[in-house]
Amino acid sequence: MSTYQKNKPSQSSSRVSAVGTRIHKVLAQSGYGSRREIEKAISEKKVKVNNEIAILGQPVVTSDKITFNGKVVRLKEENILPRILIYHKPEGELVTENDPEGRATVFEKLPRIKRSKWISIGRLDFNTSGLLIFTSYGELANRLMHPRYEIEREYSVRILGELSEEQMNILREGIELEDGIAKFDKIYFEGGEKANRWYRLTLKEGRNREVRRMFESLGITVSRLIRVRFGSTILPSHLKRGMFLELKQSEVINLLKFCEIESNNFVMPQIDHNKMRREKKFKRQ
Repeated sequence: MSTYQKNKPSQSSSRVSAVGTRIHKVLAQSGYGSRREIEKAISEKKVKVNNEIAILGQPVVTSDKITFNGKVVRLKEENILPRILIYHKPEGELVTENDPEGRATVFEKLPRIKRSKWISIGRLDFNTSGLLIFTSYGELANRLMHPRYEIEREYSVRILGELSEEQMNILREGIELEDGIAKFDKIYFEGGEKANRWYRLTLKEGRNREVRRMFESLGITVSRLIRVRFGSTILPSHLKRGMFLELKQSEVINLLKFCEIESNNFVMPQIDHNKMRREKKFKRQ
């Protein structure tokens, strides 16, 4: 039974048609957030369809008037190939759009995007650096973040001291944390000398501070933590901290294929070559 059927609308909302596409999918495709973010907004009654509060799983058609946080939603008329950025997050930045305390956020460094917004694929805590992926396509974000897809994350971690073989086995087999058992799929010694040692590890979850909490459970403090890979996307060695780069169309298509999203459904965006030449000329000056 669908979510829409479970949350059957009241008599006043019974005019909603069963024909159409589910609202969270429509909004995700149009760049209004990941499916989780949109479902949360619907639950909080921030989304309306034809001036009535939207329902989880509700189908909509192009003629419906949809508002999100009081603003009219402009749906994409065609499925343009999504944009994807990779960003080298430095320590000391928050993965949030707004911070009440005025601290630096990763979104401040990103270019503006028309009729959409950048969706962060996963998070890194304040003191963690490394690879962040941003996209304009909510379904891609969902495929990479949702636990059921088990997308692998890879980290390089520096600790004070050295792990014993027994400790590494414990980290592979699993540790009971307050939010459930956590484990590394792989962990191995990467290098280092004197007081510090570097280890490389992989896991298929993205729980809050999961890597740090696992080491802390063994009484070990993590002094540096860097995400170097997310799924098939690797942090380029030439990309400096605080800098981003946008994936080429061929790279976007490869990432869609990795996530088993059919790329043939998308239209290639038109490139303004005159604008590109003007920008290159400006940069040379």
